[in-house]
Amino acid sequence: MTARKDLKKGTNKWKKLFYSLLGFNVVMLIILAFLLFGPVPETNIAPTTKHDTEDSSEFVVRTTKQNLNELVNAYIEKLLEGSNHHYSISLEEDVHLMGELPVFSTTVPLSVHLEPLVLENGDIKLIQRSISIGLLELPNQKIMEYMDKYLNMPEWVTINPKEEEIYVAVTEMEMKSNFKVSVEHIDLEANNLAFRIEIPYRTLGIDTVQ
Repeated sequence: MTARKDLKKGTNKWKKLFYSLLGFNVVMLIILAFLLFGPVPETNIAPTTKHDTEDSSEFVVRTTKQNLNELVNAYIEKLLEGSNHHYSISLEEDVHLMGELPVFSTTVPLSVHLEPLVLENGDIKLIQRSISIGLLELPNQKIMEYMDKYLNMPEWVTINPKEEEIYVAVTEMEMKSNFKVSVEHIDLEANNLAFRIEIPYRTLGIDTVQ
């Protein structure tokens, strides 16, 4: 008799555990179903940040004076097409400008050595170190006046005879790609030249709306 009672109690205990576990599983299934199929709560989502069309990225490009020399002279050759007076640039220990100037119904060779000075705004000032036109003895200022008059320079290059220097406004160069260029560092003796290039996103077709 006692054994039957103990067996019945054990059976009832397992039934309770079974129904408790079943109830727990049912509750979990209901919660899971609600999460999967229930209504989605409204959430305020901030709009994705767009790049402004004026935004840009900057890169520092390092090169050698040989590479820059080829680029500069290719530009000058294109600039002087159809011109009567030609000149070229040679990047050595300094900037050597060579050409010809009309003097007394003839032309005489021009040679100017210039020291590049990088300015804070990314432009360059070429300070005259020596200058001559053939065997003629003329004041430096007068020679630079001839240069300003007869040598065809880009709009962003200014010859200042009084200061005996040439101002190269690199930052004002107009490029078809809309890239903006400025000078980072120039050391001709160490053959170390660096330029900062700013690339607007719109140039890459990244037109965005604010």
